[in-house]
Amino acid sequence: MTLDQSALLELSSALRSADGDQMMRMMLAAMLQALVDAEATEKIGAGRYQRSDTRTTSRNGTRPKTVSTTAGDVLVKIPKLRSGSFFPSLLEPRRRIDVALHAVIMEAYVHGTSTRKVDDLVAALGVESGISKSEVSRICADLDADVTAFNTRDLSAQAFPYVFLDATYCKARIGGDKAGKGSKVASQAVVIATGVAADGRREVLGCAVGDSETEAFWSEFLRSLRERGLAGVQLVISDHHRGLRNAIDTVMLGTAWQRCRVHFMRNVLAKVPKASAEMVAAAVRTIFAQPTGPLVRTQVEQVATTLDTQFPKVAQMLREATEQITAFADFPEAHWRKIWSTNPIERLNREVKRRTDVVGIFPNPAALERLATCVLIEAHDEWQAADRRYLSETSMALLNPPEPTAIPPNTQPAEEIMDTPAQLTA
Repeated sequence: MTLDQSALLELSSALRSADGDQMMRMMLAAMLQALVDAEATEKIGAGRYQRSDTRTTSRNGTRPKTVSTTAGDVLVKIPKLRSGSFFPSLLEPRRRIDVALHAVIMEAYVHGTSTRKVDDLVAALGVESGISKSEVSRICADLDADVTAFNTRDLSAQAFPYVFLDATYCKARIGGDKAGKGSKVASQAVVIATGVAADGRREVLGCAVGDSETEAFWSEFLRSLRERGLAGVQLVISDHHRGLRNAIDTVMLGTAWQRCRVHFMRNVLAKVPKASAEMVAAAVRTIFAQPTGPLVRTQVEQVATTLDTQFPKVAQMLREATEQITAFADFPEAHWRKIWSTNPIERLNREVKRRTDVVGIFPNPAALERLATCVLIEAHDEWQAADRRYLSETSMALLNPPEPTAIPPNTQPAEEIMDTPAQLTA
């Protein structure tokens, strides 16, 4: 683990001009960076610009990572790889999630829901089963502060033209006394909202846990986003859940709605025999392969006409859902593949499920919300630190083209002056 000559000279110059605290942070940052680079070299099988038969992949830039230390926060550059992923072991990825998982397991144990599985998990975490209730409360209080701050933060700093909504289900105990006696196990809906900001970056907007995806629950959740400053929404992308759909119509006034094409395809294939599924799916996919908005909508009717005889129910579904599944076509073509389904938020759902499946049944809905939100916070932070944006800033500018420049007075005869309204680029 050595620094190259240029790095040493740069560090030496910086140290001479720094105060004591700065010097300590800079030395610590240099050490951490050297350790990170050494671990990356070992994983890749070759150093930077080194030719080696043992090389497995190549570096592809870096991404910044702020590391909290006793000397203060220091910035470390983590190498990105052309294939595979890399995160240095000494930086402990997803620490907040691990703490949340720890808290959930401990809370379950304290509340009398301990099982052999819980005991095994506790042992794997290196924690004695006799942890005190006060310790659990302290851990939960620290996490709850993070969860509350994240789910109530101000969103008014910028507009979010695109908003994705979805839900996943986990099991938790509800009711009963403080010790959990008399409680019952029920499915709880974890609803998630993500958005694409005006600069093209993604953010997790919020998370909530409720008994089910009712219109009232979704409406309350969407109103909370509005109250926190969510604005500039032009398109909402979601599945066709009735409660969610009605809530969008009620709360998100003035916004278009895109029905997830993946969910719609599943609904279509449920109406056709398995032997004909691929043929019908191929026909429906041609709708989304058209190059312009008018052709997209024309293709819906053509596909419906083709399927009228053999699959009249599918043809009817296509005609009734034309506006729902083609709303994306009113937006820039460069965005279509990113906004015509809920696939981006489905990845978050899978990560939440992967973590919650470890617990199985949560001791209460608050514990479920705690762990789910911690997972989302980590994803949110990674999105903010990433070099690549979900949609380019240049393409996002197409959503709000500049107003036409006003013609100075008396520069041309009145009869030649024409209105030039701004048009949405599609």
